[in-house]
Amino acid sequence: MSVIELKILKKEAIQLLKKLINIPSISKKENKVSLLIEEYLKKYGFRINRKFNNIWVENRNFSKKENIKTILLNSHHDTVKPGKNWKTNPFQAIEQGDKIIGLGSNDAGGSVVSLISTFIYLSRLSELPYKLMLSITAEEEISGSFGIRSILSELGSIDLGIVGEPTKMQLAIAEKGLIVLDCIAEGKTGHSARDIGINAIYIATRDIECLKNLSFDRKSELLGYTTLNVTQIEGGIQHNVIPDSCSFVIDIRTNELYRNDELIQLIQNNIFSKVKPRSSHFNYSFINPKHPIILRSKLLGIKTYGSPTLSDQSIMPFPTIKIGVGDSMRSHTPNEYIYCSEIIEGIDTYIFLLKDFKF
Repeated sequence: MSVIELKILKKEAIQLLKKLINIPSISKKENKVSLLIEEYLKKYGFRINRKFNNIWVENRNFSKKENIKTILLNSHHDTVKPGKNWKTNPFQAIEQGDKIIGLGSNDAGGSVVSLISTFIYLSRLSELPYKLMLSITAEEEISGSFGIRSILSELGSIDLGIVGEPTKMQLAIAEKGLIVLDCIAEGKTGHSARDIGINAIYIATRDIECLKNLSFDRKSELLGYTTLNVTQIEGGIQHNVIPDSCSFVIDIRTNELYRNDELIQLIQNNIFSKVKPRSSHFNYSFINPKHPIILRSKLLGIKTYGSPTLSDQSIMPFPTIKIGVGDSMRSHTPNEYIYCSEIIEGIDTYIFLLKDFKF
């Protein structure tokens, strides 16, 4: 593909992003945006695979040698719901100089269009020493069962996954896992004027204070400490009734030095409330620092780090890295934005990373 054609791809990436923003694609409602991406890929002659709102394609210009390895490029086209403090229409792309404002522009529309352009470019080269696949998937923001989890078995054997999320094109070689626990403190109802009964809110607040002071002393070199936060609480039915139930939610971000079941048991041993795991299958991600993709990134001067935020990496059972355009600090915020220059730089970086890559 010529330099002129790459310039065209970059221009098309910006236009495609604006179209993506203009189509609401909140988790579970991504059908229209997936059709837009499908039509764009069809324009370049790719055969589209689809399941639910997930689409994936593969290149044809790979070496026909035996035991050829496969790289998967992945990002997501769903978004969170917009908050109340937007100054512009979140579903309308607003271009201000180099900046594009709109829901999903940063998380993860910029990475989506950059990976699509990279895939098209690499698929037009004479031959790649690896098989290349691209999947743009759904329900990442809610860790839904109809997202990438639903198609992993159909993608075949993957040797390396590159996950597009806003990392400022720095390379996350590790990512914290996630445990969500639903906890219920049980008491006994009574009339508040008579001060009888057992107040479940008091039990819950004592437990929460205990959890606030609970520390995890195993520090990961890349991911730091495992962290715990109580993020939701609910209790009571009316002002004059001692509550017999109070529920709260615990969010735990894990490093590789604790097993999930170990952490759950540790918490149950320290509080009176009953603990029920809501999700405990989102494991930490880690790739060998000597993996060829890491060594190549260092040659290109790309910074590596450990990421505190969760992505679809957590359910990919093969080596993965996370690298994408934009800044995670902008994600899920009012007036989310991306810079066009970030997308152009992202496409160039992906191409430099993969064009001459060998396992």
